[in-house]
Amino acid sequence: MRLLSLHQQLTEIVAQHAPDQAAIEQTFVNRDGAGTLKLGQARGVAMLVLAQAGLPVAEYAPNAVKKAVVGVGHADKRQVDHMVRMQLPGAAPVGPDAADALAIAICHALYAPGAGRLAAAIRMAS
Repeated sequence: MRLLSLHQQLTEIVAQHAPDQAAIEQTFVNRDGAGTLKLGQARGVAMLVLAQAGLPVAEYAPNAVKKAVVGVGHADKRQVDHMVRMQLPGAAPVGPDAADALAIAICHALYAPGAGRLAAAIRMAS
């Protein structure tokens, strides 16, 4: 039921906001096998929703996301939250999962294929 709810809610969000691309954090394996399996199932549902919407999906390692946002790949949750708030003034993530989601978006904006196209176009036009 939880996976079905996740699918329905993500489908509504994608339909409402109509993004043209998506990013997701790669799964990491920890000591808790059951927790890793549950995370993988939820991630699979998220990727299914994105595929159903026809969105290209970029994947980023957790350390790459932290390095993009904080500057170091082994930052803790508080540091990620703080830097997300600094880089996105007015953002008020409710909890570490929301801060992580915004951090992934920031990482994607920095590193997505073609992310530098606007800056390059502006430089060429000047």
